[in-house]
Amino acid sequence: MRIRFGKAMLLGLLGFLVVGAGCSHRVANQAPPAPAVTPPPAQPTVSLQASRNDISRGQSVTLRWSATNATSVRVTPEVGSVAAEGTTSITPAQSTTYTATAMGPGGSATASARVTVSVPAAAATPTPQPSLEEMFTKEVRDAFFDYDKASIRDDARSALAQTAQFLRSYPQLAIVIEGHCDERGSTEYNVALGDRRSDAAKDFLVSQGVAVDRIQTVSYGKERPFCTQSNEGCRQQNRRAHFRMAGTNSTQISGN
Repeated sequence: MRIRFGKAMLLGLLGFLVVGAGCSHRVANQAPPAPAVTPPPAQPTVSLQASRNDISRGQSVTLRWSATNATSVRVTPEVGSVAAEGTTSITPAQSTTYTATAMGPGGSATASARVTVSVPAAAATPTPQPSLEEMFTKEVRDAFFDYDKASIRDDARSALAQTAQFLRSYPQLAIVIEGHCDERGSTEYNVALGDRRSDAAKDFLVSQGVAVDRIQTVSYGKERPFCTQSNEGCRQQNRRAHFRMAGTNSTQISGN
């Protein structure tokens, strides 16, 4: 009886050892738990808007930005480093593209806003009108004569034709034709010669369509020389029909 009991105890102990060994083997073969995964830093985001995209030079516009996941935010040009969210007023002198850049552990992000600046066209400065006196001086040409002559030569004809065209364009203008001579000959003779020269110029203008009542004549003979040297070049300057304005109804050009 004792032998059987001892045997049973021995068998039970052996079974326990076998089971324990099996359990120990299974526990030893299990894989270790996986380490915890750390998520990467979040990618920054940024937005940038302008209150108006089209302005005229001298006007202002408001920039508004907002950034997330950023350690620094910069708006260029002109503005510089800013908070993650905010606004600023700018007055660009020319069309400009503004850029907001957000940077953080997760990288960087950018956003842009363009402001177009219109430059008003410069107001046209009206060209001042020349006075009638200025136009008269520019357009009216004296007629020159040969020695002791009052006939219209070719160069005088061209000068008088230009003068007649100007006078027809400005019918409000009245003129005086002065007859002049060089210093040779008597005073009486040269006054008469000056009369003939001024009359010859007047007749030519009338033949070109200038109303006779707009023209007065006078002779100064040799009393008012244009040049006082005693040579032919100087004398030629003195043998002329000279024009000057007698009056007008307008001090500014208003011709047709």
